[in-house]
Amino acid sequence: MTTVKVFAPAKVNLTLHITGQRDDGYHLIDSLVSFATVGDHLTFRTAEQWSLAVDGGEAFGVPNDNSNLAIQAAQLVCEGGALRLEKNLPAASGIGGGSADAAAALRAALVINPDHTEVDWNAPPVGMVLPLAEKVLNLGADIPMCLLSQPARVRGIGEAITFVELPRLPVLLINPRDPVPTPLVFQALASRSNPPMPDMPEVLTQTFLVDWLKEQRNDLEAPALEIAPAIGTVLDALRGSENCQLARMSGSGATCFGIFDAVEAAQTARDLILQTYPSWWLAVGFLGDQSELATPVTLS
Repeated sequence: MTTVKVFAPAKVNLTLHITGQRDDGYHLIDSLVSFATVGDHLTFRTAEQWSLAVDGGEAFGVPNDNSNLAIQAAQLVCEGGALRLEKNLPAASGIGGGSADAAAALRAALVINPDHTEVDWNAPPVGMVLPLAEKVLNLGADIPMCLLSQPARVRGIGEAITFVELPRLPVLLINPRDPVPTPLVFQALASRSNPPMPDMPEVLTQTFLVDWLKEQRNDLEAPALEIAPAIGTVLDALRGSENCQLARMSGSGATCFGIFDAVEAAQTARDLILQTYPSWWLAVGFLGDQSELATPVTLS
């Protein structure tokens, strides 16, 4: 019996430009993503039958059957397994929780079944050759970008991935616990054909990166605000915090992020905001390359 444990980092859209829409309904994006030291934990144990146990502070409402993306991803390369998912990230919150879990499950499954012939981690864009890459993309457009947990510029519907080097950024993540259905956000989007991101600056210190990010957008922020005005309250709380350099919504919401000049400032902001909004979900960490943290660990 083999047991593998994997960390599933939260995915944060530092930018999210909606640049078009395909005939099949998929939206085209141009997004800069990074990954957090905050995330879920998944354990995969070899077994003849599939099972999934979900616990943790954010487990409520998360399916523990074959409808869960984590099991569906693992099924691409294994015939059975017992999964345990520790949910620390709010579900459906714009930080890729379900997609990160699916990517983690796939990474674990590839340790369980290392002879899978469709995998070549040196092959672009998602480290796999077809047809497995197509199957992963069909499960969820965010899953490929979560596979290696490295900062990247992501285009197309999520399949065109260019890895980039970004500085380590202290961050405060906040979710007001207001549900924001992604389809409704896209329905409320005023324009589906917007300018892409310009070329990124060559010098990527935190100061240069933050200044560049301020000129970019999340095109889903405005329609999400119409559906969940609490997002505006979160953004105001972040922008009103001392030493917050940038505040923006991630993905389709409702989670927002604040980049701070130091992790101590992010922690202070978290403690002060919790006094006013004790029901919110808040987490402090760092954004950056989490590929080492996300590397599967074989326990037995």
